[in-house]
Amino acid sequence: MNIILAGGGTAGHINPAVTVAKTVRSKNPSSRILFIGNRDSLEEKLVKNAGFDMEFVKVEGLRRSLSLKNIKTLQMFLKSVSDCKKIIRDFKADMVVGTGGYVSGPAVYAAHLLGVKTCIHEQNAYPGVTSKFLSRYADCVFISFESSRKYFEKAKNIVLSGNPLDEAFLFCDKKSAREKLKIPQDAFYLLSFAGSLGAREINKLFLDFIVKNKKNHDFIHTHATGSFGYKWMPDELKKRGVDIRDKSEISVEEYIYDMPLRLAACDLVISRAGAITLGEIMAQGKPSILIPSPNVTHNHQYHNAMSLVEQGAALILEEKDATPDKLYSMALNIKNDRALAKSLGDNARKMAQLRAAEVIYRGMYDLMKK
Repeated sequence: MNIILAGGGTAGHINPAVTVAKTVRSKNPSSRILFIGNRDSLEEKLVKNAGFDMEFVKVEGLRRSLSLKNIKTLQMFLKSVSDCKKIIRDFKADMVVGTGGYVSGPAVYAAHLLGVKTCIHEQNAYPGVTSKFLSRYADCVFISFESSRKYFEKAKNIVLSGNPLDEAFLFCDKKSAREKLKIPQDAFYLLSFAGSLGAREINKLFLDFIVKNKKNHDFIHTHATGSFGYKWMPDELKKRGVDIRDKSEISVEEYIYDMPLRLAACDLVISRAGAITLGEIMAQGKPSILIPSPNVTHNHQYHNAMSLVEQGAALILEEKDATPDKLYSMALNIKNDRALAKSLGDNARKMAQLRAAEVIYRGMYDLMKK
C-alpha cells in the first residue's frame, strides 16, 4: 500500500491524518506513507515530529470578499494540482486521503484526475468548503458526526467513523490518573482550556472565575491559558490576589502537555468546541460546558457543540451570553447535581466513536480491493 495523506492549516486537520498514518503503519508495516503540505507550516512540524516524510506544494484559501488576490490563489491552486499529479505519479500512490485544510484540495483532486482512489475525512459537524468541494470526487467520505451527512448530497459513499484519536485518550482511567497527578479521589476536579494559542475571551471569563473559586474553594481547577494568554493572565491574577505559584487548589498553565491524563482525572471540562477536543471528551465520557468560538468558518464550532447538546451530552454557553458568574453557576450546578453530571457523561460516551482510525483504515483497505 502506497498512501498519500494531505491535511493542513490547523492541528484539527493534521492530527487525524497522522493518527490514520500510524494505524496504516501498524496494520500494514510494509506500507509506504507520504504527506503533502505547505512548507514552513504547522503540518510540516507535526508530520515530521511523527516521523513521516512530506512533499511540498504551495496553496492558500480563497478570500470571501471579491479580491484580485483570488485570481492569484486560483492560479496557485492549478499549479499545485499539477505539482500533486507529479508527486502522486512518482510515489506510485494507491490512494490519496484528504483530512481538510486548503492543501487537501489539490492533492485529492489531482488523484481523482489520475484515476487514483481517494477518500476524505471531515472532522466537524458542519463541513468546510474544501470537504464539500472534494466530496463529489472522493470514492468515500468519512464523517465524524451523523448530523453532517446531510451536507454531502453528491457523495458516492458516506461512512460514520468519528474522529481518530491518540490511543492515550482511550486507555486512561480516572483512578490511576488521579494517583499520578496527586489529586484526591473525592475532590471535584475542573479542567478548562482556551486552545494552544489561547482565546482571549475565554481567559477573561476565567479571571473572575478563578478569583471566586480561590475564595469559595468549590473546585480543584487546572486552567490552560494558551501561549498568548500566558503573557498577561498570571499578572492579572496576581493583581487580584491569586498567586499561581501555589498549585494546591488552582493551577494556571500555558499548555496542558499531559491532556490524556488530565482529561481522565477530571469531573468537568470547560472548553471551546473544536472537533478533536469533543472527540476526546466523548471518548472519556466527561460532562462539559462548551463555549464555541464565534470566529471560525461557518460557525462550525457551534454546530459541533449542538451535536452533543441535542443528545444531552453537553451544555452550551455562547460567548455573547457568557459572564464569569453565569459560567461559575453552571459549573457549580453540575458539581452539585450528580444525576446531571452522570447523564451528560454517559450520553457523551454513547456518542464516542472509539475505533475511528480502525474504521477509516478498513474503509481504505476495502476501497483498494475494488
